[in-house]
Amino acid sequence: MDTLTEKDRGPVVEIAGAEKIFDNGLRALAPISLAVREGEFATIIGPSGCGKSTLLRLVAGLTAPSNGSVRLWPHGGGGPGSRRVAFVFQSATLMAWADVEANVRLPLDLEGRNGPQARSRVERVLSLVGLQDFRRSYPRQLSGGMQMRTSIARALVTEPSLLLMDEPFCALDEITRERLDRELADLWSRERLTILFVTHSIYEAAFLSTRVLVMSSRPGRIFGEVSINTPHPRGEDYRGSQEYADRCQRLSEMLSAATGVGASA
Repeated sequence: MDTLTEKDRGPVVEIAGAEKIFDNGLRALAPISLAVREGEFATIIGPSGCGKSTLLRLVAGLTAPSNGSVRLWPHGGGGPGSRRVAFVFQSATLMAWADVEANVRLPLDLEGRNGPQARSRVERVLSLVGLQDFRRSYPRQLSGGMQMRTSIARALVTEPSLLLMDEPFCALDEITRERLDRELADLWSRERLTILFVTHSIYEAAFLSTRVLVMSSRPGRIFGEVSINTPHPRGEDYRGSQEYADRCQRLSEMLSAATGVGASA
């Protein structure tokens, strides 16, 4: 993947002192400040209930911070038309009554776009995720992995430059999960995306990411981070390497320490 140098990458996400306190008084997030730069594959891990999904929803604009700010493309970069955000949820959330093609086309339908360009986009993303031969299949006819591919295709059809993913593969078996991890890494590279990814799996984080952010127990805060500079593509040789094992071990130790930090801090 051709990438800019670190100093040339502008921030796509800039979070400054953002915290979240819900109406019932629950303090989900302590003040968090971080930046996700163009072209990064940044992954968030942390103990259950630490606010990983809440942080992702703040970035998506699905909920507002109680204090602080969350800004996208704060210093410009790219044309306004290229500043698109897509969200992939834990569940594929597909329309049961619609086939794969109709599910993928939904965002374009909602924008009133149904011309040749829209059809071309649908064709392209179906090919990207390997579903071109399943366009007339319904969700009930698809495996869990194929349902998630459909969800990812639906996110990509709008040609986003920022992709937010909330544990998209958590319900899948390990073999399917590892295959989709490889496919996602290839998509990130080919489409030159910026990805902010949430997972419980340190193994997934170490395989996919250029940077892993470790959150503490609630109220969530950034406990630490690990940069992963191994070039992509990363294959099974990387999974079997000492380098990968060492990074998983480091993340495991950091996550264990972070689990003891939070409400008592």
